[in-house]
Amino acid sequence: MTHSDDLDARIGARVRAERESRGWSLTDLAKRALVSRAMIHKVERGESSPTANLLAKLSGAFGLSMSTLMARAELGQGRLLRKQDQPVWTDPVTGYLRRHVSPRSEMPLDLVHVTLPPGQEVPMPASAFAFIRQLIWVLDGNLVFVEGPARHEMQSGDCLELGPPADCVFRNESDRPCLYAVAVLRNS
Repeated sequence: MTHSDDLDARIGARVRAERESRGWSLTDLAKRALVSRAMIHKVERGESSPTANLLAKLSGAFGLSMSTLMARAELGQGRLLRKQDQPVWTDPVTGYLRRHVSPRSEMPLDLVHVTLPPGQEVPMPASAFAFIRQLIWVLDGNLVFVEGPARHEMQSGDCLELGPPADCVFRNESDRPCLYAVAVLRNS
């Protein structure tokens, strides 16, 4: 089993645990997340690597941030999380690479490092932002962040606080990777 397969299995187990802890059937979750029951079943069994968009929909249905859902699947306890131990997840469709930087703790803050490949975009539903506040800090490259009707063109060093929950798109319209950090403050 590869590291990627192992992470997919842990994500699937976490999705199943979150669903079962709420007493929901697969059909209940599918209706709440607006995704197919079959896809959720494949994810829960570790047979399919979920996309960032799918994870956002599932986490929103649970009333969690995507960062919280991923942290519950990825991280053990401890105050120090060394770089080599930081979980890395890659979106199988876009190549979007997500590294969870902060250790799992009671602190309501998660730090995530993202690499968005050239010419790629990752849509996120408003439900993914309903229970969090976040900042996006571009570390290298250019990022277009579409937040509802607003378009933010960001360059290296720019930092944006997200507004009220809206459907969003992270877009790299350039010919080189964009690296950015996301600071997520959880409300729950």
